[in-house]
Amino acid sequence: MKREHFTIVLLLVVSYGMYRLYEPFWMSIIVASLLAISTHHIQMGFFNLTRSRFWASMLSTLILSLLFFAPLGYFLFHFSVLLQHLDPALLEKIDINMRDKIAHLPPMLSNIEAKIELSLNRFNATTFAQHSLDYASQLGGFAVSFLSHTVFILAFYFVALYYGKDILEFFKRSAHFPQQESTLIMFEMRASMSVVFYSILATAVFEGALFGLAVEYMGYNGLLFGIMFGFASLIPIIGGAIMWLPFALFEFSMGHTDNALFIASYTIVVISIIADTFVKPVIIKIINQKLIRPQDKINELIIFFAIIAGLATFGFWGMIIGPAITVLFLTMLRITEAAPQEETTR
Repeated sequence: MKREHFTIVLLLVVSYGMYRLYEPFWMSIIVASLLAISTHHIQMGFFNLTRSRFWASMLSTLILSLLFFAPLGYFLFHFSVLLQHLDPALLEKIDINMRDKIAHLPPMLSNIEAKIELSLNRFNATTFAQHSLDYASQLGGFAVSFLSHTVFILAFYFVALYYGKDILEFFKRSAHFPQQESTLIMFEMRASMSVVFYSILATAVFEGALFGLAVEYMGYNGLLFGIMFGFASLIPIIGGAIMWLPFALFEFSMGHTDNALFIASYTIVVISIIADTFVKPVIIKIINQKLIRPQDKINELIIFFAIIAGLATFGFWGMIIGPAITVLFLTMLRITEAAPQEETTR
């Protein structure tokens, strides 16, 4: 066997061993790497301020944990506590009030009445309250698992920021990848992923704040429900309805018809129509012009479907992974398309 063949075989064997060794962490490594690419501008801003790659990476990691992971931990903790202290009498009252409400629906809504009544018959308030501790325990287990996963993401995120440039240069030298093409891929990934990440973050914070102010006015925990709405808004099309519809139904079942109409109309008009349709594009435009300034923008519809596909395939982190795969694929198509033209020019 020739020396170069032996080296290739050995490399493949060791690569497979590395894959199996780090298999439990690959999702964390991929997400952390994509987040590092997306937040490159924050890293460079801190580097220009501190002139230290270590402190720039540390501050970037701290900012990410505070803005993204701390609210999620707050939500998981408080929602778990809420389930543990669920009042069975409150559930019984909701069940009775809902049955009384649907009994007085107009005849034209008879089909809806039958479906609601069927759902209420399947729901047993006492049983649900008895199992609320089990639900809280399951949520707590999920929270611990998610937060431990988050710790690994933050650790790999710091490593990706601190050693990212050296790792990238090493792989470019090892793979003998053309300088121009590797630069194009990194530029496209960095620009497009930054647009996706900052847009998602800005939208979630903005719409979550709007919903939180409304429920705070109604006497509820605006911070908790604002965080819940912010994460729900990441789901395209139906995200907001996951929050405001149960909220409106709860108020309606408690006899607070004015509150139910207020939260429904406020969310649809102020958040879904005004904020999402008119304000959100302005925010994205500002991000593009002031922070990122990509030369070639990817169609927003493509990014939209990439987020949906990513969520469906990879779960929560698919909103980052889906656009990344799509951007990489489109970039490789552009390189492939340009290759014959370069050969012709030569």
